[in-house]
Amino acid sequence: MAQEIERKFLVKGDFKSLAHKETRIIQGYLSSVPERTVRARIKGDKGFITIKGIGSASGASRYEWEKEIPVEEVRELLKICEPGVIDKTRFLVKSGEHTFEVDEFYGVNQGLVVAEIELDSEEENFDKPSWLGQEVTGDSRYYNAMLMKHPFSEW
Repeated sequence: MAQEIERKFLVKGDFKSLAHKETRIIQGYLSSVPERTVRARIKGDKGFITIKGIGSASGASRYEWEKEIPVEEVRELLKICEPGVIDKTRFLVKSGEHTFEVDEFYGVNQGLVVAEIELDSEEENFDKPSWLGQEVTGDSRYYNAMLMKHPFSEW
């Protein structure tokens, strides 16, 4: 069973000048219940289907399974997803030995910028760049599945 361990932060400063890659992402949810989210995603020119389990008490780790599928199949799945689509650009920013995935959201989530870092353990240390803001790991409002239902613009 694959385990995803990540921490999530708001972004408070300029990170784009440090990014070495950016990719547009469009995604929808076939199921957004916390016990088993099922996501269909177009990331750049590739398609994926992802299943995630419920998070740990801290919100930093949970089961994750992902498989690449044709983009045309994702487009078909998006037609039957729950209402609401997540539209964002993901920037990859190296910091020390790690790479942050920084998501800048559009549409009803415009103005929200969140950074995630994947770790080998919940206790792993990492360099915190100056543009990293408040930690929001475990705050379900910042889960993409929740942003689809309760957009940032409505907070």
